[in-house]
Amino acid sequence: MSAAITIDSGQWAGWKTWPRDTWETNSGPFYCRKGDDGRLVARFIAEPRHMNGGGFMHGGCLLTFADFACFAFADDITGDFSSVTVNLSGDFLSSAKVGDLMEATGEVTRAGNRLIYVRGLVTANGKPCLSFTSVISKVDRKRP
Repeated sequence: MSAAITIDSGQWAGWKTWPRDTWETNSGPFYCRKGDDGRLVARFIAEPRHMNGGGFMHGGCLLTFADFACFAFADDITGDFSSVTVNLSGDFLSSAKVGDLMEATGEVTRAGNRLIYVRGLVTANGKPCLSFTSVISKVDRKRP
């Protein structure tokens, strides 16, 4: 996820995002930065387009955000290498609605030469919404 840009104005000033990932940009957009405790946090605001037919956040949106967060948490480890999701598992804990502040926190639990293991939690206005784990694999080519 190198090639991050830092937003310089507006609501997300000081937050980073990766605009070259068109799926995440169009799905979110999602942002991240280091919190007061030095740990990375990812955020976005829930909009009507993130909701399912029942009026709650679509599970696919939550998992897309969790996937973004996993790569943000592992960015220092993946470095210049391209990487892909090998596994992403989530447990839905509660719903989210339009206007909710969605936040993901987490950590790399193990990193080898190729595989990186991540776990985290997505909250909606501070209420646990999705717990997730992921395995990321570095691929052999350098990022463009």
